[in-house]
Amino acid sequence: MGFTLEPIGVIHSCFKDKFGVPRQPGLVAAAEARLELFSPYNRAEAFKGLEGFSHLWVSFIFHQCLGQEARLSVRPPRLGGNRKLGVFASRSTHRPNPIGISVVELIGMEQSASGVVLLLGGVDLIDATPVLDIKPYVPYADAVTDARADYAQQAPQDDFAVHFTPPAEQQCEQYTASWPGLRQLIKSVLSYDPRPAYMAGKSGDKTYALRLYALEVCWRVVADNVIEVYAIEADATRSGN
Repeated sequence: MGFTLEPIGVIHSCFKDKFGVPRQPGLVAAAEARLELFSPYNRAEAFKGLEGFSHLWVSFIFHQCLGQEARLSVRPPRLGGNRKLGVFASRSTHRPNPIGISVVELIGMEQSASGVVLLLGGVDLIDATPVLDIKPYVPYADAVTDARADYAQQAPQDDFAVHFTPPAEQQCEQYTASWPGLRQLIKSVLSYDPRPAYMAGKSGDKTYALRLYALEVCWRVVADNVIEVYAIEADATRSGN
């Protein structure tokens, strides 16, 4: 038995690449996205009553992983790649079907020339992610307070201090006119140290680039749990937001 699924919309996100995307939804409240709906699902009647819900379930396609080999076992990043688990005991993208789910905040709804657009917060979704479905988050049924999790019982720690060099501070101020929450977004994303888990505890001269909106944020780890942002520049490979 086979199925054909068609996207009902597409995500326009602050995250342009997988690197730096929060490891779970809700970790970075400043991470926002717009969900543009496709016809005929972009009509107001499809969303009547949704304004009464604070959060949504979004089902989507891992579009940057299409063609990626499915695996029976994986090494979850949360475990530093040191422990192998079954794929169904993980949230790995190496799945039989490249489908993901996220709980996101519903910030608001707009009526644009192309129809209804949903404004979302706390996202872990990459720009251009195809969306398959939307469902309201129902607290009494969806929040299981006594649930247990083997290796992810607690949220990851945002224990990195993030500092801006004077030039980066100036650049951030310059771009804040276009993206008002830019500084908080950068600090929140980097506070979780987006490097691979095997880099934990290491610092040095190695530099990294994080793509947010149409910008490239350049940074490095300068000491234990200290990240320095040294440049914020227009990303020449991308345009728009």
